[in-house]
Amino acid sequence: MNKNFVFISPTFPKTYYQFPKAWKQIGGTSLCIGEDSYDSLSQEMKDACDEYYQVGSLMDYDQVYRAVAWFAHKHGKIDWLESNNEFWLEQDARLRTDFNITSGDKSEDVQRYKFKSNMKAFYHQAGVPVARYHLTSTLEEGRKFIAEVGYPVIVKPDNGVGANATWKISDDAGLEDFYKQDLKTQYIMEEFVPGYIVSFDGITDQDNNIIFKTSHTFPEPVMDIVNSKDECFYWSEREIPEDLDKMGTAVIHAFNIKGRFFHTEYFRLTEDKEGLGKKGDLVGLEVNMRPPGGYTPDMMNFANDINVYLIYANMAMYNEGMYDTDRPYHTTYVGKRDKFNYKNNVASIFTRYGQNICIHDRMPDLLAEAMGNEFYVARFKTVKEVKEFANFVYAKVEE
Repeated sequence: MNKNFVFISPTFPKTYYQFPKAWKQIGGTSLCIGEDSYDSLSQEMKDACDEYYQVGSLMDYDQVYRAVAWFAHKHGKIDWLESNNEFWLEQDARLRTDFNITSGDKSEDVQRYKFKSNMKAFYHQAGVPVARYHLTSTLEEGRKFIAEVGYPVIVKPDNGVGANATWKISDDAGLEDFYKQDLKTQYIMEEFVPGYIVSFDGITDQDNNIIFKTSHTFPEPVMDIVNSKDECFYWSEREIPEDLDKMGTAVIHAFNIKGRFFHTEYFRLTEDKEGLGKKGDLVGLEVNMRPPGGYTPDMMNFANDINVYLIYANMAMYNEGMYDTDRPYHTTYVGKRDKFNYKNNVASIFTRYGQNICIHDRMPDLLAEAMGNEFYVARFKTVKEVKEFANFVYAKVEE
């Protein structure tokens, strides 16, 4: 039986054409909605779609609604609708609700993982410690919270994407300055957690079973990368640490995530933190119920010699696709900044590491703030080789 899949915004990131392509490959009808004109689409994108509907703005709900209505009128019942993009998750849910698409989260379901304050209860349910927090209101209330947890604190939008508009407050002057800001949305203030970030990522089936899982290590906080415009570097692990595997699985079950990618983040403490744990322990940070950002889905493919787009499509259409892997490679993302004067050019990097490099490209401006302007994705057998590659790419011209 043919099934209809509506995919929202298939041109961003540019490898996302592989979601509708995979659906089409396994016999479904692939229906895409985007802002780009059909003539401007890559041939890969055109081939991935059975039909493409251009809207003036994906932010105009009425236009997107009419596009889905057209597909439903022409092709029949919509079986699956998704963007796999954090920015559109709430709109995706609204469309599912309005069109009675029975697969996937509805509007009320999304709130449990779109608001950082709502995530805390599910981490607690899974037995995972989290940083203390309060939803910002007045300077007086902020001072009360600081009296409880001390400086520094982290402030960020309660409903936000990634590390956008996130910063650290380290003293009274910074606190007072924060409350003078004309903030357009609700902010959350959290105690500072000393540690680096590790992620537990993967795909669940429609019954909340994890059918694929992996892990990534982020030695530098994305918040610091965004605020300092520094370089972005992270890698996948060949073995998921036992405590992270256990904790991450418990969190996914607590959220009761069904039929989705997931990207969940934890701090690995670099020193003891009263109330949270000892050095080396894990502390829950936040969850994103979509693929990790940028080209990370492709990194999963290169690390495991698999196709996560097909795994996802099989899960969505048939609720099957359990995939086990021995993770033959560490795959790394090394993002460069245009502002730096690097010692080794593209030719030098490819001469030395051409057999390891999987992707070399420019990052779209929308993602460059967090991920750098130019990047390499490469794979290696050991973390030592990963770090040697990054050091070679990041070597600077001495002034």
